[in-house]
Amino acid sequence: MGSTVPRSASVLLLLLLLLQAEQPRGAELTFELPDNAKQCFHEEVEQGVKFSLDYQVITGGHYDVDCYVEDPQGNTIYRETKKQYDSFTYRAEVKGIYQFCFSNEFSTFSHKTVYFDFQVGDEPPILPDMGNRVTALTQCPNASPTPTPPLRVPV
Repeated sequence: MGSTVPRSASVLLLLLLLLQAEQPRGAELTFELPDNAKQCFHEEVEQGVKFSLDYQVITGGHYDVDCYVEDPQGNTIYRETKKQYDSFTYRAEVKGIYQFCFSNEFSTFSHKTVYFDFQVGDEPPILPDMGNRVTALTQCPNASPTPTPPLRVPV
């Protein structure tokens, strides 16, 4: 006799799959980038979906790398040279595979250790209706009933 999956288990599985589809996805990685080398990574992104890249050079030389991001047509949408760290956020104009590369090709003797965090999708708010809630941070400008005098610089 064949085994059947209870209906409640099927519904639960479907619900979990739907919830997973709404979650942003991403990757964090720390890697070694040899001198005179380039390393590229690829991620498929749907049209209209936001993605972000944060990176930092952790060790090596002057703690700097070149970084660029290309869209699926090969257009460069971000380029920075000799940066220790940076952040880039973009909403995909076309669906396809986006490529981001780190280059240490300008260095002839110093390898680097690079950390990056690549996130795809909008992060949902921590609390429902977060945009309309008053929080401690949104109250800060109005917290003091009297204006605060400007800071004085010692002479």
